[in-house]
Parts: sequence; structure tokens; C-alpha cells
Amino acid sequence: MQAIINFIREMDKLKGVERKTKLLDMARFENSAEHSWQLAVQALSLSRFAAEPVDLLRVIKMLLLHDIGEIDTGDTFVYAAEEREQSKAAEQRAVRRICAILPNELNAEFVALWEEFEAAKTPEAQFAHAMDRSIPIILNLANNGQSWRENGIRHEQVVRRNGPPVQAGCPALWAYLKEKLDEAQNNGWFGAANQLSA
Repeated sequence: MQAIINFIREMDKLKGVERKTKLLDMARFENSAEHSWQLAVQALSLSRFAAEPVDLLRVIKMLLLHDIGEIDTGDTFVYAAEEREQSKAAEQRAVRRICAILPNELNAEFVALWEEFEAAKTPEAQFAHAMDRSIPIILNLANNGQSWRENGIRHEQVVRRNGPPVQAGCPALWAYLKEKLDEAQNNGWFGAANQLSA
């Protein structure tokens, strides 16, 4: 019991990891714990649109655990290609450190779920990736492109980086988002300069 409580206390640190997208009221940036919770709710709501039938409980577990390495590494902006590659190894070390707090069986299960998500090969992992890549788009569309404008992200970067994983895991969601992204481009909600490589 104490090991699990220690793990839960460690998870509290995820609330302090700031991301690049603001809340809908624009009062502050969201944190990684809020992001993971919102993804789980989104998956629960959209699972019937998954590209293939999925084990929803497995998807939700992945989404609740997928960013725990950020406790040590911080959030890596999805459009910062160089930074993203460098941080993956550090994030994997962090996941192993954090999960090692747990009893062996849970440790192994949680690490395996994180690795499955990262590999994105199973229908569950592909659907989870679709959720992870789509929620920042949904928030940016609601905030008139806040994060895209502030970080110089272009329409084609968003489509190229997020289209394939969302399409693979949830084609109906990508069809919806692509139409909205094209509207956002017409509204001028993207950055004017490419500050980051896609």
C-alpha cells in the first residue's frame, strides 16, 4: 500500500508541468495532468469512431500514463522536432524511475502500457495517439489558434504532424478536424513564420 501511495504522490507533480496550450478561458496554460484527464474523457466519448474496435479501458490507461515521464523532463512541444527526439530517451528513463516506485507487477504493467503507446502499433495505441494529437488542435481551434500564433506554427505543420496519427486511429475525427483547420487557415489563426521545424 505504501508503495502505491508514494506513486500517487509522485503523480501529483504532473500537475506542475506546464504545456503550450492555454485553457479555453485563456487564464493560464494547461498542465500535463489536465491534458491526460481530458484525453481520457475524449477517448471515452469518441471510442465508437475508432478505426478498429478497441479495448477502451486499455486506451484510458495508456492516456493516463503516457505523459508521466514529463514529471522529470517537462513537456516537449510537438513541433520542436530536434528537442522531441532528444527528450524521448530521457522520458523513457523517467517513466522507468517513476514506475519503479510501484510493486513489481504494477511497475511492469505501467511501463508496458507506456511502451505500447510509444510504439503506436496496436489499435488501442493508435486510437490513443489520435486522441493525444487531436486535443491540442481542438483547444487551438477554440482559442483562435493561440498556441499556433504564439509559436509561429503554420497550417501545413499542423496537418503534416498530426494528420497521419489522427487519421490512423480515428478517421472520422480527422475528417472533421481537417475541415476546421482549413477554416482556421482562412481566418489567419496560424503563425506567419516557421520558428520550429516540423
